[in-house]
Amino acid sequence: MSERYKQAGVDIDAGNEAVERIKSHVSKTYRPEVRTDLGGFGGLFSLQNKYKKPILVSGTDGVGTKLKVAVAMDNHQTIGIDLVAMCVNDILVYGAEPLFFLDYIATGKLQPEKMEEIIAGIADGCIQAGCSLIGGEMAEMPGMYQEKHYDLAGFAVGVVEEEKMIDGKSIKAGDVILGLSSSGLHSNGYSLARHLLLENENDYPSFDLKAKLPELEDKQLGEVLLKPTKIYVKPVLKLIEEIEVKGMAHITGGGFIDNIPRTLPDGLQAIIHLNSWDIPPIFALLQQTGDIPTEEMYRTFNMGIGFIIIVSSENAAEAINLLEQLGEEVSIIGKVQAGEKGVILVGEDNQ
Repeated sequence: MSERYKQAGVDIDAGNEAVERIKSHVSKTYRPEVRTDLGGFGGLFSLQNKYKKPILVSGTDGVGTKLKVAVAMDNHQTIGIDLVAMCVNDILVYGAEPLFFLDYIATGKLQPEKMEEIIAGIADGCIQAGCSLIGGEMAEMPGMYQEKHYDLAGFAVGVVEEEKMIDGKSIKAGDVILGLSSSGLHSNGYSLARHLLLENENDYPSFDLKAKLPELEDKQLGEVLLKPTKIYVKPVLKLIEEIEVKGMAHITGGGFIDNIPRTLPDGLQAIIHLNSWDIPPIFALLQQTGDIPTEEMYRTFNMGIGFIIIVSSENAAEAINLLEQLGEEVSIIGKVQAGEKGVILVGEDNQ
């Protein structure tokens, strides 16, 4: 190996060890269409003539400053699930089935054990989404990152038949908006959450969560913040097979206010009825601590709804029943009406 390179902070042997550690995790994700093994110059994937007019749908994302929570807690087992979720939930909006995933990890010092934890989480996320992890990159970059710190990026590619692609064009006034529950903050709003609740990274274990949220007395704040993002792929794809879905939105950065209009045609707006679902207590804590206006909360956080689905009023009950059978918590959270494109939040008294 290159001793000079190692002295400069890059350990090639550590990189090779990390690759060996992750091979078993990666292979668990392989679908029959995969045509390559880990370690090549590219990932190969065959569509196998399964589609008449396939439309490839791609997405890329990271997990933001949630990484700082993982570093502070020295817990890297689920952050990879977040990475996959942020990408596959985005392409799912079009009705696309995720096919394969690639990751990029950059760190100040490559530690094979930590890399294995991260990749194992990515593999878990891929299995949940039904896609294959067919490639990635681990970059050791001393001087760019602090020794314990790292950054993640993910890249997902999916496919949908052109005639089945969901683009929101069929949405009309009177359609119903369904909300699928989130598991917590998912991977958005962490810069604000950390700013409001913590003075320094050592506060995660010592933060008095029991006093502020008695229902979470057995958990540390770091555990609550690290809960992985839900992956909605399998239940939603099953729903699409059974019921006409008109539009969908992944509630990520920008919350309700910015994401729901992305699926609405011009001349239609979403009316969201507040108090129509159970909001996890962490959001109330954040709002009270920062004295944050309601609209800002709904533009920053998912507020307990990670994914929305728009169906006709005639299909709403059947859609809810099917999704609940598949293990999802579903609520009717609003409706579509004529008006300037956007989102209107209404209180319980105005429903």
